[in-house]
Amino acid sequence: MRGSGKADVFLMLAHPIGHTKSPGMFNDIFEAKGLDSLMVPITCQPKDFDTFWAGVTAAQNVRGVIVSVPYKVAVFHKCSAAHPRASRVQSANSVRRQEDGSWYADNFDGVGFIEGLKAGNHPIAGRKILQVGAGGAGASLAYCLAEEGAAEIRLHDIDPTRAARLAALVAEAFPACRIEVGDADPEGMDMAINATPSGLHENDPLPMDVTKLTPAMTVVDIIMDPVETALLLEAKNRGCRIQPGQPMMDFQVRGMSEFFDIERRDRGHG
Repeated sequence: MRGSGKADVFLMLAHPIGHTKSPGMFNDIFEAKGLDSLMVPITCQPKDFDTFWAGVTAAQNVRGVIVSVPYKVAVFHKCSAAHPRASRVQSANSVRRQEDGSWYADNFDGVGFIEGLKAGNHPIAGRKILQVGAGGAGASLAYCLAEEGAAEIRLHDIDPTRAARLAALVAEAFPACRIEVGDADPEGMDMAINATPSGLHENDPLPMDVTKLTPAMTVVDIIMDPVETALLLEAKNRGCRIQPGQPMMDFQVRGMSEFFDIERRDRGHG
């Protein structure tokens, strides 16, 4: 029976929360495995975040939290320790409670993204890539693309300062990858990636100049709903290979399940 008083409770934190898929995906896993666990979607106004997080920390049966926009950076700074891939971007999309009650951070955005591309047979090494978006998810993606051997990354963000800061950090960590800040123009690129929320809503502007897309390019969107965003539809109509956001999430869920130790293989408490 799921949801007893002994249940492990996990949270999905975002604002707004309605578009998130993680609670349903994890609750299906818990059901299939016969685990007494629940994942609950939860949100708060950004101005109330500190009060909210104090409450989450005080709730002793909350074992872990998946974190989305706009709280990835704020939650990271509430953690006492972190995996290096979260530390390098100062952003967490998953945190778990440690035995002393403090929080440990990790970030599976880039991990899930790269594994999703590999599963879709979209090569990265030696490729020239346009990435639009240098926020929490975008930062993780840029590091992982460089780590996987991308030859060049053209980085664009609505905040040029943020893009420049990320480009400098990635270049320092992976000097073999040429990374520069530029326009949202895929001309000359092998792959174009949308790592922004633009496309979640019907009237959102396209995140890049789709008139420059060619059939030789792969176009990737990290948005899961809709499955085919306006960007992907435009790319498909121009003969591009496309990759939607769901594979990224599927591989993140695998990593998060191990991170949370949902089957209690390594946890001595509870």
